[in-house]
Amino acid sequence: MAGASYDAIVIGGGPGGSTAATFLARAGRRVLVLEKEVFPRFHIGESLLPYNQRIFDAMGVLPTLESAGLIKKYGAQFHLGDASKSLLLTFRNGRFTRQTMAFQVERSSFDHLLLKHARSCGAEVREGWAVTKFSTDAQGAAVQARSQQGETETFRGSFLIDASGRGNFTGNQQGLRTIHTKLKKLAIFGPFAGVRLDPGEKAGDTIIVRMENKWFWVIPLSSEKMSVGCVMDQEEFADAKAAPEEVFNRIWQSSPAVAERMQDARLLGEMHTASDFSYHNRRLVGERLMRVGDAAGFMDPIFSAGVYLACYSGQQAAQLVTDSLALGDDGARRLKRYEKRINRAMNYYLEMVEGYYTQPFLELFMEPREKFSLPAAITAVLAGELEGGWAMWWRRKVFFCLVKVQSLFPLVPRIALSLNKAVQTEETTDGHG
Repeated sequence: MAGASYDAIVIGGGPGGSTAATFLARAGRRVLVLEKEVFPRFHIGESLLPYNQRIFDAMGVLPTLESAGLIKKYGAQFHLGDASKSLLLTFRNGRFTRQTMAFQVERSSFDHLLLKHARSCGAEVREGWAVTKFSTDAQGAAVQARSQQGETETFRGSFLIDASGRGNFTGNQQGLRTIHTKLKKLAIFGPFAGVRLDPGEKAGDTIIVRMENKWFWVIPLSSEKMSVGCVMDQEEFADAKAAPEEVFNRIWQSSPAVAERMQDARLLGEMHTASDFSYHNRRLVGERLMRVGDAAGFMDPIFSAGVYLACYSGQQAAQLVTDSLALGDDGARRLKRYEKRINRAMNYYLEMVEGYYTQPFLELFMEPREKFSLPAAITAVLAGELEGGWAMWWRRKVFFCLVKVQSLFPLVPRIALSLNKAVQTEETTDGHG
């Protein structure tokens, strides 16, 4: 059965798809969202970045989020596993950071809220419809989808936006998915109560605890419920030959920094695992096709950039479609610019993520020095500042040059990660940010 024709078809109703659909609908465009699941549904990735706020405001959904009683996040904490060293990043202290507060969210309700908002703005949303085939050419796009009741329908649109998340629908069909070989990680995570948080404003912080070859997150979802997870090498988990919960408990009990927070914790549901989550697609666009969010690529979750990149790319994709329809062309030049912009955004965070797993980066990161305002630039990147211009660009470059120097000559104290002890050296300098 042939369905109606749309200005844009969006595959997936997560944050990237909902964002794109909202902007298109608010621009008066006819947009269809096909989501294979029925919301609300479980999803990991609860910590947002401050620069999400600008996008939420432009979508018209910020007042709804502000009235939802969400936990407010003003910063992030980084600790060594033996509690010998810590770093508190407060977003408002960064001179380059224009947005200073984010939300911590439970993704099942948050994603549902965004999807309902897209529908209220005029997007047609079909939940329980799985896309099975797609094609695009110079004239437009066509997708075939099947409902949970077995009904099959074909839809046509001027443009196709793939927001299928880690399902990576179009990228997988075209063989574009490439795993980041340096980041072959596995996450074990679950919801907990009774986890100790800091008092006052810091109670909303994302807490990261770095151990020798793994790290923990603690993300408050409410006054009682926390998301706690451990990211480790897939090979180490396989060698353990034990149930995920057993591995998880053994690891947190070995870390004083985590154990101090988890000593009275109790699991509220079941433990989950996720693996092979660090990848990118070799191409982010095709004829009248854009990939947004995790369907473009996804890095390790250490810096909580996933939802922000989904919303950011969804907004950019919607603008591309709106401009192309207004000018009556196929958007070919804009697609090239879109791909360049989204690749640049993802590479910003990939560089930070890959650095975080190296000792020289960690040593400089955990021992910030104020010279040249380098810490402020790094804080801004971690808040979501992707368009800071020259002032941000050269400071990032200097920081990573110093990381290379640190690998040869200690600018700041070394950290013996095998013991998680800070080892003082005689050669230190203030040249780090």
